[in-house]
Amino acid sequence: QVQLIESGGGSVQAGGSLNLSCEVAERIFHPISIMGWYRQPPGKEREFIANIISAGSTNYAASVKGRFTISLLINKRTTTLQMHSLKPEDTDVYYCNVLYNDGYYWGQGTQVTASS
Repeated sequence: QVQLIESGGGSVQAGGSLNLSCEVAERIFHPISIMGWYRQPPGKEREFIANIISAGSTNYAASVKGRFTISLLINKRTTTLQMHSLKPEDTDVYYCNVLYNDGYYWGQGTQVTASS
């Protein structure tokens, strides 16, 4: 079992910025294949936001491309999501997701609120 620790999030006015961070809590013995972020609107399924592959390539949902930036820290265990120009429709619980050693793991979720 891999524990993910999320931090960041909070509340801002529309147009503001927030940063999220997700760290693999324990020592790992294999490279992490993919780290990413999803969000889940109330009553709906989780939707993909962004991910970063171990080699460094990134993918973004069309709704956040150009506003959000995902990065992998040099320790290869932490990913950050910089969110700019936040909109009210970005308000959701954001979840970190990791593909490690052929298993998918989720963070506990962190609330992001952008108010108009």
